[in-house]
Amino acid sequence: MKMQQFSGTGVALITPFRDYKVDFDALERIIEHCISGGVDYLVSLGTTGEAITLTGAECREVLDFTIKVNAGRLPVVAGLFGRNNTSYLVEATKSYNFEGIDAILSSSPAYNKPTQEGIFQHYMALAEVSPRPIIIYNVPGRTSSNMEANTLVRLAKASDKFIAVKEASGNLVQGAKVIKHKPDDFMVLSGDDPTALPLISCGGEGVISVIANVFPAQFSDMIRSAMNGDFATASALHLQMLDVHQWLYVEGNPTGIKAAMEIQGFCSRETRLPLTPMSGPNYTRLKAEMQRMLVNTQAQG
Repeated sequence: MKMQQFSGTGVALITPFRDYKVDFDALERIIEHCISGGVDYLVSLGTTGEAITLTGAECREVLDFTIKVNAGRLPVVAGLFGRNNTSYLVEATKSYNFEGIDAILSSSPAYNKPTQEGIFQHYMALAEVSPRPIIIYNVPGRTSSNMEANTLVRLAKASDKFIAVKEASGNLVQGAKVIKHKPDDFMVLSGDDPTALPLISCGGEGVISVIANVFPAQFSDMIRSAMNGDFATASALHLQMLDVHQWLYVEGNPTGIKAAMEIQGFCSRETRLPLTPMSGPNYTRLKAEMQRMLVNTQAQG
């Protein structure tokens, strides 16, 4: 069960805003869109969900609302972010309400730039108090410290609380090294949509995706095809979406995916400062690329 529950496609849900407040009507539409599109599990309060700019009360409201709308249909992963103080994270975890949560996703500490030993000890402290399985999140582009393959494998072997890593370095060599040396019951999940397919070809077992907010069916079909060994179908789907990816990140995440969701009519592209909504020229380019992709998909289908 541990190997299966979080394989495939997890979607890193955005948190839609309207006039700087959480737009719960839009969030419900997005959750239903992702579930009906075939994603395998939901990830709430991640980087894409702008958890770092939500208040504590808002984080709880968003998570509880997501659990309610999901109604037990899919596993739910909750992000525990925003703290580079290990003792604070440990104490917060002890008092956290984990009802309705199947696992947590936690990135290594940002800003401090700890050593590999510091990262290891940080996660081991979290493992001691977490009542739920932990998905490690390696995202050096945000934390300014990469979790090396040896550290990830060491953690995977040190505690059965660690069930997976969301590997968002985009470094396929590093990902392959973890896949080669990890325990059998530890999963390597891509945290980088454009390189998810090649990582799966090396033995990765899924992805926690940004683009799946807007194209859950296409992206989930790609991942599912790859995991079933149908790389011809997976490659075709990968190439259909390939040129959209760059526009989702040209002004950062979740700026791009929120613009894409507005284009598709799900919510406003509004973000919270210090993030700003996607600029007009890039918005136009993103819209054109999305329309081109959809037209090509329909022609090929």
